[in-house]
Amino acid sequence: MIRYNTGYLESFVSKEEFDGIAKEVERASQDLRNGAGAGNDFIGWRDLPLDFDKEEYARIKAAAKRVRENSDIFVVVGIGGSYLGARAVLEMILGEQHNELCKPKVYFAGNSISSSDLSDLLELCETGDVSVNVISKSGTTTEPAVAFRTLRNYLIRRYGEEEAARRILATTDRSRGTLKKLSDEQGYETFVVPDDVGGRFSVLTAVGLLPLAVAGVDTDALLQGAADYRKKVHLDDSLCNPTNLYAAARNILYRKGKNVEVLSCFEPRFRMMGEWYKQLYGESEGKDKKGIYPSSALFTTDLHSMGQYIQDGSRFLFETMVSFKDTGSKLKVNEEKVDFDGLNYLAGKTLEEINQVASDATLRAHVEGGVPCSIVEVERADAYNLGELIYFFERSCAVSGYVLDVNPFNQPGVETYKRNMFALLDKPGYEEDKKKLLK
Repeated sequence: MIRYNTGYLESFVSKEEFDGIAKEVERASQDLRNGAGAGNDFIGWRDLPLDFDKEEYARIKAAAKRVRENSDIFVVVGIGGSYLGARAVLEMILGEQHNELCKPKVYFAGNSISSSDLSDLLELCETGDVSVNVISKSGTTTEPAVAFRTLRNYLIRRYGEEEAARRILATTDRSRGTLKKLSDEQGYETFVVPDDVGGRFSVLTAVGLLPLAVAGVDTDALLQGAADYRKKVHLDDSLCNPTNLYAAARNILYRKGKNVEVLSCFEPRFRMMGEWYKQLYGESEGKDKKGIYPSSALFTTDLHSMGQYIQDGSRFLFETMVSFKDTGSKLKVNEEKVDFDGLNYLAGKTLEEINQVASDATLRAHVEGGVPCSIVEVERADAYNLGELIYFFERSCAVSGYVLDVNPFNQPGVETYKRNMFALLDKPGYEEDKKKLLK
């Protein structure tokens, strides 16, 4: 079970401060459980691990098996929550070098408007047979729409319309939107983005499950981990609930002027999990001129760069470290007859043991340097525990947002850049916006 360890916070947050915020957190937890809080039409993720569409899940597995049999390359087209969760879990389980070791190779597109990036991907597509999973609720979000238009035309030129249609899988709205309409017309197999689950909370829907199943991740274990953790925390509104305790600690520190959270980890595979966390918390809490700025760091790598700032810089940040007790690797340091690098004192120790010591040493150093630190403890770096971790962060995020008194499930600020971009690109209907911008 995921645990939240506040031992290193004792010199920064008192028991009285936890007691003082307990009622607010309890009320926020109750609002989430009862569906009484803001944005309650987007809390489908809350019960999803227990109450998902079993028929669609069977189709996901069948489609994944088909792709694994007929494709060397699988391109996932999406932006934000439409790709971050899947990529985060994939790389955490299979490693950053998964495409060098696994088939099919899984690439992600449509998360930028970079010409060079998409051109490179098209070159890679020439090295094997290709299938595409386009993920978009509407089908009109600029970045994935541009990428999908390009990839769709590529597949048609290469395979013909009929075979291209068999190689395109669409994850979209159940009944409306341009992508759903196109899919019905062309005969693409479709999977559903649930109406009551926002993008950043969607990794345990078809949005994440299909790419992960194609990659060979144990999606049964992923869902089971989330389901079991949901059962453990759903009915507990107290600070004994780890998700509530984390939400409490974040808000206490925020009120004490700690405006930046550094989510750190000593596993390079965690890189994209950090990106997923940044979207989850940044998009959920950053509104109404409020919110903790989410950042991430990979240690020990970043200890040789940003470590200086974290240790000695301005004291407006706090650190939450994700610690995996068992990564599954037992690689050891060997002993040399001539101790040329002075490392024989490490001989016989596993790299995992050394990494854990580095983690402990870092926590002590940061606390001594005035950085409030806490630990999210995870048993193993496997699919089951990743399911637990996903649910831990999602539920904590919702409770933390309610304590902050914002709607954690909307994102009004995201639309501003889109409106400006549409106007400057002469999209019909934005003529007046363009005049104002040019003026």
